[in-house]
Amino acid sequence: MRTRRIGSVDVSAIGLGGMPLSVDGRPDRERAIATVRAAVDAGVTFIDTADAYSLSVSDFGHNEELIAEALRGVDADVLVATKGGHTRGPGAAWGLDGRPEYLRAACDASLRRLGVEAIGLYQFHRPDPSVPVEDSVGALAELLDAGKIRMAGVSNFDPAQISKANDILGGRLAAVQNQFSPVFRSSEPELRLCAELGIAFLPWSPFGGIRDAAALGSRFAAFAEVGARLGVSPQRVCLAWMLAKDPVVIPIPGSSRPASIEDSAAAAELELDAEDLARLDA
Repeated sequence: MRTRRIGSVDVSAIGLGGMPLSVDGRPDRERAIATVRAAVDAGVTFIDTADAYSLSVSDFGHNEELIAEALRGVDADVLVATKGGHTRGPGAAWGLDGRPEYLRAACDASLRRLGVEAIGLYQFHRPDPSVPVEDSVGALAELLDAGKIRMAGVSNFDPAQISKANDILGGRLAAVQNQFSPVFRSSEPELRLCAELGIAFLPWSPFGGIRDAAALGSRFAAFAEVGARLGVSPQRVCLAWMLAKDPVVIPIPGSSRPASIEDSAAAAELELDAEDLARLDA
């Protein structure tokens, strides 16, 4: 597996997004654990989770506990990233809480669930309109200084917020996790800014609507067509296309089956030529 860098840490060029293992439609625990271990066996050394990846408030923290269980006894150096700032309510509702006191408590709870002394990468999950970004990101700076987290990141931030967060952290912003896919390209400005600053850009939901692209007959059918010519899945083409955009890009495809993460991991070795890349960018 080729590697890329988050902060000072080298990780696999393709990560694993843990969300599908814990939300609605999630697999049974045996298959979920097998999926995580298959990722590691395929060379994945970066796994992204969050405390809010669960069915509801009743099993809040499910994904963190699952990832910790799956990695127990695994002989590999895996960077586990988690997030705080999203809440879950009754009936599977999602909410936001960016208050510093909440983020400090959420970090402590994540430390317990993951069973670690310091979290490798801790990310503020999403800006809370009721709390100044300075306050929320300031809590990350405190956690860094306290040694509870080794690196700090943000998620779902726009360019101005990314720049502000990096300033608040004294240039220590290690990663930005935003939605980016063939059908959701509006995070291109954030990607470019991360490239300029040397900050890792982690696309979440990288496949978007790629599974239906061919059937839709849209311009995104190009991913399926390139895949068919190369004898690989359109999903693998999609990840290779992202990797070609800039060395700071580290996609984190969600998977709920061993076979799917094995296919995604293989994208790190897929080289697309200039003609293919131009076609996919169209």
